[in-house]
Amino acid sequence: MLKHKLIHPQINEIIGRAGHHGKILIADGNYPSSSKKGPNAEIVSLNLMPGVLNCAQVLEAILSAVPIDEINTMMYTEDDPYSLDADPPVWDDYRKVIADAGLNLELKPIDKWDFYDAVATPDHILTVQTADRQRYANILLSIGVRMD
Repeated sequence: MLKHKLIHPQINEIIGRAGHHGKILIADGNYPSSSKKGPNAEIVSLNLMPGVLNCAQVLEAILSAVPIDEINTMMYTEDDPYSLDADPPVWDDYRKVIADAGLNLELKPIDKWDFYDAVATPDHILTVQTADRQRYANILLSIGVRMD
């Protein structure tokens, strides 16, 4: 019986095989997960229907199961139809989840196109595709080292 919150068997298997520097993408419902991924990445689709299971909920589960040493968000654009002029509200949700997990990590935004490049590396092991409809909800986690 697992003690952490994450009980999805396939996700547990994938992160159980991962090591330091492995990358986990929690993707919103608009992320092109079939084409923007690393060569070793597996995709787990949890996108049952729009609005059911969001990225913050997946983040909470993953943080309970694996050490994370860096968290990157996709920086919002300021020059297209999806532009924002301030941090997306979902980022505050992430900050609360991170604080509730007892972690001292800050969100580090990456330019949208550089974010895609950061995902498309051999270290990318997992994409968890959600149906989250919030803009700029994509979040890239770097697995850390277990210290206990």
